[in-house]
Amino acid sequence: MAHESFESEEVAAIMNREFVNIKVDREERPDVDRVYMTFVQATTGGGGWPMSVWLTPDLKPFVGGTYFPPEERYGQPGFKKVLERIATAWKENHENILEQGGKIVAALQESQSAAKGEAQIDAATLEAAYRQIDRSYDPKEGGFGNAPKFPRPVTLNFLTRFYARDPKSDSGKQSLEMALLTLRKMAAGGMHDHIGGGFHRYSVDRYWHVPHFEKMLYDQAQLAVAYLDAFQITRDTQYESVVRGVLDYVARDMTSKEGGFFSAEDADSPVVAGIGDPGHQKTKEGEFYIWTKKEIDAALGDAAEIFDFHYGVQAHGNAPEGSDPHDEFRGKNILIERHAIAETATHFKKTEDEIRKSLAQSRTKLFGIRAKRPRPHLDDKIIAAWNGLMISGYARAAQVLDDARYLEIATRAAKFLRENLYDSSRKILYRNYREGRSDIEGFADDYAFVIQGLIDLYEASFDIEWLKLAVQLQETQGRLFFDEKNGGYFSTSGKDQNVFLRMKDDNDGAEPAASSVAALNLLRLSQVRDDPQLTERARKTIDAFAATLSHFPSAMPQMLVALDFSLSKPRQIVIAGKKDAPETKALLGEVHRHFLPKTILLLADGSDDQKYLGEKNEAIRTMSTVEGKSAAYVCENFTCKAPVTDPKALSELVSK
Repeated sequence: MAHESFESEEVAAIMNREFVNIKVDREERPDVDRVYMTFVQATTGGGGWPMSVWLTPDLKPFVGGTYFPPEERYGQPGFKKVLERIATAWKENHENILEQGGKIVAALQESQSAAKGEAQIDAATLEAAYRQIDRSYDPKEGGFGNAPKFPRPVTLNFLTRFYARDPKSDSGKQSLEMALLTLRKMAAGGMHDHIGGGFHRYSVDRYWHVPHFEKMLYDQAQLAVAYLDAFQITRDTQYESVVRGVLDYVARDMTSKEGGFFSAEDADSPVVAGIGDPGHQKTKEGEFYIWTKKEIDAALGDAAEIFDFHYGVQAHGNAPEGSDPHDEFRGKNILIERHAIAETATHFKKTEDEIRKSLAQSRTKLFGIRAKRPRPHLDDKIIAAWNGLMISGYARAAQVLDDARYLEIATRAAKFLRENLYDSSRKILYRNYREGRSDIEGFADDYAFVIQGLIDLYEASFDIEWLKLAVQLQETQGRLFFDEKNGGYFSTSGKDQNVFLRMKDDNDGAEPAASSVAALNLLRLSQVRDDPQLTERARKTIDAFAATLSHFPSAMPQMLVALDFSLSKPRQIVIAGKKDAPETKALLGEVHRHFLPKTILLLADGSDDQKYLGEKNEAIRTMSTVEGKSAAYVCENFTCKAPVTDPKALSELVSK
């Protein structure tokens, strides 16, 4: 609609004559978007974007919809006709429309304030979710459901943790296979940027081949963690390679000079003469990323044959039939790993190392050529929530990959948030930053994702200041958003009277729901602080979504991660010793080698940091080195086994 209608002078004339027009950035104001999307879904039976909603002067909705064609088409009225009809109705039935808007708002408010349903939420809920996910699984191409296919990392988070509950069971093995095949297929497909790293938004086909070329920060953050989990479980370096590609892309192209992370890169980019078709529109989807065979062959010379075979490059282009409705990829190639390294090596009678080296050199050459093309538009908003997710990605990578550079990037981003999006006098977060901080105060997801990032950053750095800030923000989140009556977190604080509906997200989608992440944060902090009140609040948060979890548990896989944690014996690993001591690093390296999703990691170094941890946690006060050597204490609910100083002995303890 942006091009078809909103750039039309005819449409603009009607809109400007009859309406006060407001364009909402749904990333900046997710609360406004969420409220009116709920209205559209309730009144039309469907939802999506673009979304148009007509409001009374006091902001009550009375008509809404998603896509309207510029002219009448397939039984849908044209947008101009819709505008004229609504304007006429407003003039002729003003009072009725006001009354109707009031009734709709009252009904929506009542639906949100209803008490939660009673349902038993336990390990059987995890089994039910696994079975639901398994039914939608594509065993040939990975992923879930039919095209379009979205990555939805929250589902992968659940599957790897369901596997960890009982790795030897058939369902455990199958859940891991579903996650790993999906990750491998996504990494091989065109959704993965093989030249510059990172992932596009989704695949329009079931093969992960043709993507919608937009790149979102929240996808990079969550997928980095999913691939790290896969690497920890399997030790397969293909997953490590993908993670490094994602993180290096974000560091290079989506990080501000001050350290904050930008939001997104657009799907479209300008067409350049000689690359695009003559006379085509000024911008084109995927133009920055796609190639003709002639371009590749001219750039790579003798190495082109290997590259073309491996990445499925064809003279007439390689987009599958039916995946290019706008005819934008004719004669072009979206790079996919058509063959495995071993297959390519066999085909060309070379060693796998020779093939890897050749492909790496070719990618470097093409990266240099691509860098000279006009880039897609960069959305340089720095959003607190998405930065929290990305801090988690870098902090986890610093641990699992033992890379200090990633810890430095995570720390810079956290400092940026603390300096620019945190008000220490009021102890609140703000939503976003662009050439200065906005006036929009943070939402529940901003708190949840930033708190998670800070906990992960503490476990990677053992800088107690990040843990202290996480504890403070958890208190603020509870004060502003927690539903004391029914449990769970409202997405808004309720202070903005213009937003008439206070809602709780009950779906873990492209981003997890605030309550899902908050529940796990509470459980982790309850272990750090030995605070049963936090545990109780976490359980109340999980129970608030009993109706959803009992009827359709796979709608909230991230909440199920928190449920799984809550049903397990809480486990802590405390390393006693100086942070930079070689023996401490050896013990930490052993911990980081294992996939331990239900374990918290703490450092007892004899400093004031240990005293802070010991304020509420009596067990940690007395933990110390053993005969001058760094020692690891493996505990359940802070009842600890005898400390060990040998990494092999620690490996045996954590593997049980």
